[in-house]
Amino acid sequence: MGQVLTGYLGTYTKKDSEGVYRFTFDVDKESVTSVDAVGEVDNPTYVTPSADGNYLYAVSKEGDEGGVTAFKVDSDTKALTKLNSVSKAGSPPCHVSVNQANTLLVTANYHTKEIISYHLNEDGSIKGMADIKEHEGSGPHERQEKPHMHFSGFTPDERYVIAVDLGSDKITSYLVEADGSLTKEAVFVAPHGSGPRHIAFHPNKKIAYVMTELTSVVLTLAYDANTGIFTLINTIKAIPDTHTTVNDGSAVHVTKDGKFVYVGNRGHNSVTIFKVNQSDFSIELVDYQSSLGDWPRDFALTPDDRYLICSNQNSGTLTVFKRDAESGKLTPLQQDTTAPEAVCVKFL
Repeated sequence: MGQVLTGYLGTYTKKDSEGVYRFTFDVDKESVTSVDAVGEVDNPTYVTPSADGNYLYAVSKEGDEGGVTAFKVDSDTKALTKLNSVSKAGSPPCHVSVNQANTLLVTANYHTKEIISYHLNEDGSIKGMADIKEHEGSGPHERQEKPHMHFSGFTPDERYVIAVDLGSDKITSYLVEADGSLTKEAVFVAPHGSGPRHIAFHPNKKIAYVMTELTSVVLTLAYDANTGIFTLINTIKAIPDTHTTVNDGSAVHVTKDGKFVYVGNRGHNSVTIFKVNQSDFSIELVDYQSSLGDWPRDFALTPDDRYLICSNQNSGTLTVFKRDAESGKLTPLQQDTTAPEAVCVKFL
């Protein structure tokens, strides 16, 4: 029996999708061999598994309310069983993260301007809200009329929760208190009008990369783990100057060896490959790789970094690439695998 990896897809459920999907990636065949609906929930656009792989958390919509849903992962089949969900009035969040110990979960809400932390029970279910932070501010772009929280996640040492706001160009570092509450410690202001979206830390834990949605630029930031303060090192554009129509920057991921950074472009419909300069950790362009689909919302590297699987939201497809560890370049292996309204890709 060859190695088979399990992953999950977060989706919109506006057309054909039924909720959270499980997919299998056969390493020997170098292909996605199945995509199945396993968690019925509305608009689970972002999902995240627990570190031990026993639970999966999805942002979710319930009627006129939005919140987060907890699932138990079957150890054999990797099917999902709903544990519980918590929600409040307003739109559903767009991002969810969980700490390594699976005791605290945080969500970011694009529409309600909120970052919320939740306590988790020992059985993986959601215990209840620990803290809620509502943001203020705006930016010069037409889409920056108010805060649009797009990411909330833990720093490598989990002392801080980082909140990324596309609406005000601010990245806020919250100290995580013992009771799960969040205390604002530092605010980094990104270039005005850039619309920071997602952040990913380098394995050295001292550097982070931010993908901006509105200007398609990657920011390289130095990070002080003692204070939570970010400092800008440099910026680099993720699309060629020849692309003059719409492009919304999407995901950003770093390889485990810290040598390459990958970002997604919706509109240019590509994954941009950057090489990390090992002296100052700035990045330089290697290549643009077509996503071979429409609107690449997210992608994930396999746990061994040998493959990259990209979700194309508008075409409802997955594309599989093989990654060259030396050059960082991507070679397409499989495309047009059906994945309805796929938004988020996560490996177990």
